[in-house]
Amino acid sequence: MATNPGVLTNWPWKPLGNFKYVILAPWVVHSTYCLVCKGEKEADLFYFLIFPFLLTRFLHNQIWVSYSRYRTAKGNNRIVDKGIEFEQVDRESNWDDQIILNGLLFYLTRMIIPIASHLPIWRSDGVIITILLHAGPVEFLYYWLHRALHHHYLYPRYHSHHHSSIATEPITSVIHPFAEEVAYFLLFAIPLLTTVFTGTGSLLAAFGYITYIDLMNNMGHCNFELVPNWVFSIFPPLKYFMYTPTYHSLHHTQFRTNYSLFMPVYDYIYATVDKSSDALYESSLKRHEESPDIVYLTHLTTIDSIYHLRLGFASLASKPFTSKWYLMAMWPVTCWSVVFTRIYCRTFISERNALDKLKLQSWVIPRYTMHYLLGKQKEVVSNLIEEAILEADKKGAKVLSLGLLNQNEDLNGNGELYIQRHPKLKIKLVDGSSLAAAVVVNSIPEGTNQVLLGGKFSKVSYAIALALCQKDVQVATTKKDKYKQFEQSDRFGNNLVLPDNYDQKIWVVGEGFTEREQLKAKKGTLFIPFSQFPPKKVRKDCYYHTTPAMVAPKSLENLHSCENWLPRRVMSAWRVAGIIHGLEGWNVHECGQTMFSMDKVWKASLEHGFRHLPISI
Repeated sequence: MATNPGVLTNWPWKPLGNFKYVILAPWVVHSTYCLVCKGEKEADLFYFLIFPFLLTRFLHNQIWVSYSRYRTAKGNNRIVDKGIEFEQVDRESNWDDQIILNGLLFYLTRMIIPIASHLPIWRSDGVIITILLHAGPVEFLYYWLHRALHHHYLYPRYHSHHHSSIATEPITSVIHPFAEEVAYFLLFAIPLLTTVFTGTGSLLAAFGYITYIDLMNNMGHCNFELVPNWVFSIFPPLKYFMYTPTYHSLHHTQFRTNYSLFMPVYDYIYATVDKSSDALYESSLKRHEESPDIVYLTHLTTIDSIYHLRLGFASLASKPFTSKWYLMAMWPVTCWSVVFTRIYCRTFISERNALDKLKLQSWVIPRYTMHYLLGKQKEVVSNLIEEAILEADKKGAKVLSLGLLNQNEDLNGNGELYIQRHPKLKIKLVDGSSLAAAVVVNSIPEGTNQVLLGGKFSKVSYAIALALCQKDVQVATTKKDKYKQFEQSDRFGNNLVLPDNYDQKIWVVGEGFTEREQLKAKKGTLFIPFSQFPPKKVRKDCYYHTTPAMVAPKSLENLHSCENWLPRRVMSAWRVAGIIHGLEGWNVHECGQTMFSMDKVWKASLEHGFRHLPISI
């Protein structure tokens, strides 16, 4: 929102929320009816194609967002190092409003201006007129409108909303108050209406012009430089007629320079060019791919989790695990994404963060959780993990956190397999078991004297059971084989028992914890997971805590996505463990059967600003 909102700041359909798309429904139905039910002479192709064109604009913008986030995560040619926060993602979540507005105005124009209907597919003279009118009146008027919006009266009422984003993303280009967006549309309508009234309009001229505006807007608001130097070397005067991402980035960091739309010529004429434009352009082009200090290795989970990646849909990635109605409509695309990840066999960077002087990156293995259950795919997954470890080691990373990839001990022995194969690894492998166990132990309410331990037994659950028994808390385990294995151990004392009943109010559960077992719990039972995936909530009369996780400190930069089912600014213990390992400079592996002192790693995490996520009942 603008700092001091003016008239017509809010979009008219804001109260409708996600139902705002129904505004277009009558027009879509009517245009389709006209094409199908009326004769060829009466059917208007322009009228029918408006909605499909809007869909292509959605896709166009999404491609730019995904590509831009991927490139800025890699770091090569990045312009501004400032991170993006959840607030910016929320503010820019209505980027599709301008597409809805454009669609409505297209429909209204066709209805109000009869000669706007039945446009031919192509007319060369209309295209030339569009180009000339854009380069002349549109660019000139935009320059002065833009300068006016920076006036001390208009800026806080309107344009400050757009400038709230210092580190821009492609969709930042269309984040404006309603009145400002209407003004822009009227400006861009000059070439379109001129060709219509002169009888030179065409479908390709109209749709092509809007696509050109989208293309240049998205490109200019990317936070990385993608225009190669040879373009200007071949034709030097081009610098006056085409801006670059670095050129417009300076407008967002300096505010009072580089006002032009897409053609910097007017900044040169009126002496508002930022003097550092050329230097920033050159330095951004020379910037190489970033070498991380800490790598968090993860993989896709559910079928539609690809949309929840930071590279996916921004609004989904920024919220705890949510599913939208439109994901069902995208099922064919989702299925193709599964096929693509099956073919694509290379780890990719999904996001970057920074904490103190450490550079963090998240790498994604292009495989889903289901691949861990397929015998033929296990070896493929293991090889992908090994390749990622070697690549991170080559890039000079200090720590690699195995994250979700550590869920199947049979796959790699909790990472020990890779240490055995590559004993000279400089990078340290961390499975995060000690911190995960510490988080669970510290999540158990004070005064608890007995808990029930359920689910598949692992090194994490073993550590939890041992820590609780040593605190004189009785631990009832449902695994008879493990009980017999450990009952003779002095380390557990007499506190590890087989349950006679299910009266325990605290259940610590992991993978393999079934719905049938949940039904045995008494009303009001608190389930605390020790696995990376939460159990399915089948009891409305019980409470469910999150998987082991910690609240990230505010100093952790560029955090604007969630790990699926975790709240905002909350990171899984397995991810935090790698960060703590790097911050402390521990020069040892934590994988296989090796486990750090839970008290030591817990204390270190608190000292570095991570906070315990309290249980809410």
